[in-house]
Amino acid sequence: MGAVTVDESVADRPVTTPEAPKGRSADDASQAVDAALIEEALRGELEAFNQLVRRHQDHLFVLVYRLVPDPDQAADAVQEAFFSAYRNLASFRGGSVRSWLGRIAVNAAMDLQRARRRRPFQPYPELEDESWQPPAGPEAEPEPRALIVERSRALAAALEALPFDQRNCIVLFDVQGYDYAEIARIMSVSVGTVKSRIHRGRAALRKSLEPVRELFRG
Repeated sequence: MGAVTVDESVADRPVTTPEAPKGRSADDASQAVDAALIEEALRGELEAFNQLVRRHQDHLFVLVYRLVPDPDQAADAVQEAFFSAYRNLASFRGGSVRSWLGRIAVNAAMDLQRARRRRPFQPYPELEDESWQPPAGPEAEPEPRALIVERSRALAAALEALPFDQRNCIVLFDVQGYDYAEIARIMSVSVGTVKSRIHRGRAALRKSLEPVRELFRG
């Protein structure tokens, strides 16, 4: 994904990325840098916010692309998310900037989902080719290409049939690797609601995929 910036212009005075305090974990250090950049952006340093964009744009694009698997629309949603974040910097109340930006990006993706609910959905676009697969062992029989594509389409159709709140939680948890608390912050719901949506969504997926369960054996 190309660089997304809020503005082509930058402040005359260069802004260097703040150094994280020593002795912190990688996640804590990253959050400290993000928080420092937010503070500088609130003081009017546009380049500080552009640094936030560069730090998080790839992650947000991958996140949104899982939910709105059209690269142009996903890029538009991410850019709109950054514009929204910039306009609402004062609403940031601490915590994880990554989760805060993720919540804004998911909301932008959900707006797109509502507008295109009847269009085909493919949450795993990399399954359309074989580049995602690890190399097979010397004795392993490669899966037929047709089977991989058919399985991918069956899963995509089953996910498309889910309410998008359930689908989003499943994608965030099973594909993106967010934990329950992070998803709760992103979706602005309780942890219990996240767990319930994932549980109900998985049950619905199993039921929907039952007629084609042979595709998923092994």
